[in-house]
Amino acid sequence: MLKRIVALAVLLPNVFFGQHTITGTFTPAEDYNVALLYKVTPTVSEYVTNSEIEDGVFEFKLEATATKGMYRIVYAIPQEDYNFDVIYNGKEDIELAFNSETGVEFKSSSENKLLASYKNSMSMITHSIGKFYREQSKDTLALKSIFKTQREAQSNFESLAKGTIALEFIKANTPYIPKTFEDVKTYVANLKTHYFDHVDFTNKTLQSSNFFDERMLNYVFGLSYDDVDEFTNYINNIDAFCNAMKNAPTETKRVLLVDLWQQMVDLGYENVANYISETHLIDVAKTLNDEDLVKGLRLFKNTSIGSKAPDFSFQIEKSGVKTNKKLSEISTAERYIIVFWSSSCSHCLDEIPQLQTFVKTQEAGKLKVIAIGLEDEPQAWKNLIDNYPEFIHVYGEGKWENKIGDAYGVTATPTYFILNKAKEIVAKPEDVETLKMFFEEE
Repeated sequence: MLKRIVALAVLLPNVFFGQHTITGTFTPAEDYNVALLYKVTPTVSEYVTNSEIEDGVFEFKLEATATKGMYRIVYAIPQEDYNFDVIYNGKEDIELAFNSETGVEFKSSSENKLLASYKNSMSMITHSIGKFYREQSKDTLALKSIFKTQREAQSNFESLAKGTIALEFIKANTPYIPKTFEDVKTYVANLKTHYFDHVDFTNKTLQSSNFFDERMLNYVFGLSYDDVDEFTNYINNIDAFCNAMKNAPTETKRVLLVDLWQQMVDLGYENVANYISETHLIDVAKTLNDEDLVKGLRLFKNTSIGSKAPDFSFQIEKSGVKTNKKLSEISTAERYIIVFWSSSCSHCLDEIPQLQTFVKTQEAGKLKVIAIGLEDEPQAWKNLIDNYPEFIHVYGEGKWENKIGDAYGVTATPTYFILNKAKEIVAKPEDVETLKMFFEEE
């Protein structure tokens, strides 16, 4: 289920009375309650107005002074994920229909319909090219005919779009079109080589849209060679993309690379995410003096799969004698579980006993739990830890400002890390059930 935009949005001032309107429907209607409209520029998204969505229907009224350009409709949160772009030329009303399965369809608006028609036509031609190669057809004249159709379509749409904002997107999307027959290997290689030939990363209209982001993701994830591994494919594509956008404004580079980095993190490709940060993104962040971004990227790398777990000190008490120890000095088990928890966390109070039960089922010496209690004060924590004598307990003073928690990037409890004997991070399970599955599948 989509997260709905908070109802407070409808309380924002809506004082725009229009020369033109943007109207439409959202389907399924019950999933949407508020839509927000932003004017997008290369550096900022400016709030314009909002509309309640009633029975799936919304309407934005634009004042007469609304300037032409790129606008963005946000329909759920997080806003960066649930939105789509609209061209407003200052001359016409816009009507559209959005479906959660099929996306946006423009009912009226010459520019938006023209751009949508272009995308649909080029998609159909691309499908025909793919079908030709998949079927390993020997009819070279048929392929030349498809390329001729593609070339004519591109030219015709550019002619139709003269004088419009849509033209900038149509020209930037110009595909590689061979002048003669090419086998599939040659075609794919040339497609990759020329993928960004017509993309101007300094174009302010394109900077004010999702175009660069879509182009980047299609290239990085969509184009690959069969004779190299997945990691190498990604690295080669990322390097090629960064080279293509070398003349882009630094802030544009930051936005695109952060999104690509996050995509890799979400997909579990931590090694690729770290390559992006170490090879490209950290330098961009330093140029912008973005210390928080640099810190966050390095923190992620330090707690990635395969990295040595950040070391920390703690005390072990035995027979009334306290001994100072470090994580790196412990050598009592084959695997270690570091769990950050809190006595005030209901999820923790549910999962920690389950963790204890699971550990008791394991062979002696196989697992050792280091439980770090992130607390504002120690008393409630002290009252609980006697229930778990099998664990090494560490008091995390300061809760969310604790140094150990900060070193591991902890933002919620419980948070788990599984280490091997060498104290390298081998897994970061989301919950105790995922943790148990890890060991069961070993």
